[in-house]
Amino acid sequence: MELDELAKELEVCEACPFRQEAIAPVGWFGNPHSPIVFVGEGPGGVEDEYGCPLIGPSGQLLDKALWPVKMTRDRVLTTNVIKCRPKNNRTPDAAEASFCGKKWLSRELEIIQPKVVVALGSVALHYLGNADMRITRDRGMWFKTEHGFDCIATYHPAYLLRLYGKQQIAAKWDVFHDLEAARDRVQELAPDYVLMSEEKPDLFKLFSKRIPQ
Repeated sequence: MELDELAKELEVCEACPFRQEAIAPVGWFGNPHSPIVFVGEGPGGVEDEYGCPLIGPSGQLLDKALWPVKMTRDRVLTTNVIKCRPKNNRTPDAAEASFCGKKWLSRELEIIQPKVVVALGSVALHYLGNADMRITRDRGMWFKTEHGFDCIATYHPAYLLRLYGKQQIAAKWDVFHDLEAARDRVQELAPDYVLMSEEKPDLFKLFSKRIPQ
């Protein structure tokens, strides 16, 4: 199966109650041949409106974080564990993440076969790792996912947006070093792949607002 086929399945998914609260499922964005995949939690309001993962304030911060480590969103692939926006943007519980993740994310990764996976935040870390892992303790450490992919976790951009002052600065440096480590691993395992375009893509020019059905 190719990602295009999986995307068509996702478009008509009504497997859980989250679908009733969302405009439509949100899939993935980026290069399907990318050796690195970034996995977030789930769509927020802006993502639900535009149908693109990490396009809102968190995604814009991710774009800024990727640029200094010489990666751009069009050359990597970004996705989420949860495909439909939870009501009031609440954090999905472990059972919800497991249900949606097994139905979609695991199949995405099986098709893409990335060299490196980056877990953004606790929901992605728990799904790709295990429930005992903690983002504050285990970020920056390499582990193998259930399907054998090299994975490293870092803070979700939304977490950084909630911080202030010295705490935010320190966390941003942590993310910078984690992204550097991920990039270095990719360059080691896929040395010929170009991770950066000359300019950052403007996702709002690539996606339009969706009309609720």
